[in-house]
Amino acid sequence: MQRLILASSSPRRKELLENLRLNFEISSSDADESFSESLSPSEAVMELASRKSGTVSANFPECFVIGSDTVVVHEGMILGKPESGQEAFEMLRKLSGNTHSVYTGVSIISPEKEMRFYEKTDVTFWELSDEEIDTYIKSGEPFDKAGGYGIQGFGSMLVREISGDYYTVVGLPVSRLVRELRKIGYILPY
Repeated sequence: MQRLILASSSPRRKELLENLRLNFEISSSDADESFSESLSPSEAVMELASRKSGTVSANFPECFVIGSDTVVVHEGMILGKPESGQEAFEMLRKLSGNTHSVYTGVSIISPEKEMRFYEKTDVTFWELSDEEIDTYIKSGEPFDKAGGYGIQGFGSMLVREISGDYYTVVGLPVSRLVRELRKIGYILPY
């Protein structure tokens, strides 16, 4: 029987896979998340996703392992997870009233090979007041999320519109994932 493992402790990615009615296990990856600034955003997220799936796959070589990573890009700059309230404020101020891109890279490692892909979605924020930004930061939500916000939570109030796949912004482009799992030989229950 094929085993599927999610190489992530993200509750959002876990929930998205559960929504797909897939049986899977979780094995969190401790992969290094630094990357060369010479990489494009799409290359960076695929590289990070590959590292995550690769570290877990080394312990489960007979399984199918999914790794994923998400970055926010504004004016050519990759915005990671803010480490302080001030950094979160600065990120959200930059995104206020502007459009940015969210890239999510995915790596699927099967017992025979690896497949990588990415999806990109553009997100436009409303013009935000300092008070709105402060209120959002006080919620605590920005600190474990690329770009300092979560579209699926309280951060939904920041978003004016999106162009692309919503689930790419959440952190796992599930529709594409299903198709790529089939291509790599994972037998889906539907």
